[in-house]
Amino acid sequence: MEILNPIGLDIKKSETLADKLNLLLANYSIFYQNTRGYHWNIKGEKFFELHLKFEELYNDLLLKIDEIAERILTLGYTPNHRYSDYKSVSEIKESEEVSDGRKAVEAILKSFKAIIGLQRELLTLSEDAEDEGTNALMSDYIREQEKLVWMYSAYLE
Repeated sequence: MEILNPIGLDIKKSETLADKLNLLLANYSIFYQNTRGYHWNIKGEKFFELHLKFEELYNDLLLKIDEIAERILTLGYTPNHRYSDYKSVSEIKESEEVSDGRKAVEAILKSFKAIIGLQRELLTLSEDAEDEGTNALMSDYIREQEKLVWMYSAYLE
């Protein structure tokens, strides 16, 4: 017999989704803090351009962090909140080099690759769970971030 959560989704599938969303939350949180570091510490010829772009990015990441945490709560689970937990599970690692614009953009692209990969996994899981809410969120994020990958990649050329 199938047991459903308050929004009508299978509880076991919802737990799997919440676990993967918590992993995504950890990656977003490290990505966010790295981007803040780039914004604060960037130096050099492209300072003004990159300083603004990094601020736009970290503001967007902060919104997504909140949406992901709220989605976990909507599924009936608790979002992780400790950076020590984030550091232990995140594919994205803390940046050491934060003042070189080119290295920062390369790290941002690497972070997007990790994030987009996790979101694609969540698309598959959410489709299987018939969880349109998580699916739509991930689909929107991927579409938006693929464009950002193109733009940041163009900067490096």
